[in-house]
Amino acid sequence: MDHTWEEFHKTPVKKLRQIAEELGDHDELHGYSTMHKEDLVPALCHVLGIEDHAHHEVVGVDKAAIKARIKELKVKRDEALAAGDSVQLKRTRRKIHRLKRQLHKATV
Repeated sequence: MDHTWEEFHKTPVKKLRQIAEELGDHDELHGYSTMHKEDLVPALCHVLGIEDHAHHEVVGVDKAAIKARIKELKVKRDEALAAGDSVQLKRTRRKIHRLKRQLHKATV
């Protein structure tokens, strides 16, 4: 049976405990009947060899270029902060914020 992290994340604890019971005797699943969901999902993922986090994809933008631009702006932000230039500091922070929002909106 193929399981995914997303499936486990949406499954009720009772069903997760049944899956753990079917898997048998593993050290990570010891005490599965009393485990909470936030402990049980990573344990099940580790036993089954599934990555225990969600993957997101960025669609429609060049993620690497945006991240490189953010790094450049962070250097400028630090320079403006050291120089005490509040106007340049605010402009740089806003640019960083806009780029981060652009990445966030493009994430599926």
